[in-house]
Amino acid sequence: MVGLLGQRDELLRLVEGAFGGTRIHVRGNEITVDGDEAERVGRLFEELVLLLEQGHGLDAANVGRTIEMVKANERPSEVLTVEVLRSARGRSIRPKTVGQRRYTDAMSRNVVTFAIGPAGTGKSYLAVAAAVQALQAKEVNRIILTRPAVEAGERLGFLPGDLMAKVDPYLRPLYDALYDLLDPEAMQRLMDRGTIEVAPLAFMRGRTLNASFIILDEAQNTTPEQMKMFLTRIGFGSKVVVTGDVTQVDVAGGRSGLVGLEDILSGIEGLSFVHLTQRDVVRHRIVADIVSAYEQAGSPTGAGRLKGAAPAPLR
Repeated sequence: MVGLLGQRDELLRLVEGAFGGTRIHVRGNEITVDGDEAERVGRLFEELVLLLEQGHGLDAANVGRTIEMVKANERPSEVLTVEVLRSARGRSIRPKTVGQRRYTDAMSRNVVTFAIGPAGTGKSYLAVAAAVQALQAKEVNRIILTRPAVEAGERLGFLPGDLMAKVDPYLRPLYDALYDLLDPEAMQRLMDRGTIEVAPLAFMRGRTLNASFIILDEAQNTTPEQMKMFLTRIGFGSKVVVTGDVTQVDVAGGRSGLVGLEDILSGIEGLSFVHLTQRDVVRHRIVADIVSAYEQAGSPTGAGRLKGAAPAPLR
């Protein structure tokens, strides 16, 4: 009961606050629920018990997500129990929302998966986790992580070092995910052998990528020509995941290779688009609120235009 209700009934108070007008009575190991939402709250506790039985620890964050799923008539026990990867530190990497579960399912079923959504929805992190899992299961021979360097012109020329040193800041989020999922020494060995390759998008031209798990991150900053070039690199035995946020286009002229791509590629077998929303944000709660505020203030097309302001990319 402590695991279910929290220390000093903190989780119980969270449930009571989410279902106003519902009275929850706890006596020993029995919970009685009265009120208009009694059936839904009962289903919530059943789901929480199932999560506890499967080894999940409950805290305010995942109880909050469980409440949201139950309110949307979804089954948290079917979403939160799928393991994508167990990290080098023993941490289980799992989807935390229904949208993330759709995303992980799409990656396992399709050759090419596009994940489009706002910041904080786990697009890049889950893609890297799926890539590491595929490498460990010997489904692929290498992982290739790439993203466009949108300022690959003269600004980069002022930075010290060779080309890789200049583009390293753009690739740093992908390194961070890898270091979080793999032992640092193992990670370095894999990179030294070329089993894991992190490179700017320009390095993909002219290559055919066989038996690889390829991730294109920040794809909203590709041009249409770069996107076509990248998608035609796919070789036999490879998987591709493309992630991006169409409200944060920084590419010159706003000619994003991701915007409108679903209309062009829809209907192709083995290719899937997954759209994530603020409901799938798993960073600090305030991130979801910020995303929601921008969506409410934006244009009907979600282009990120603020009322009373000139069009500008969101950073």
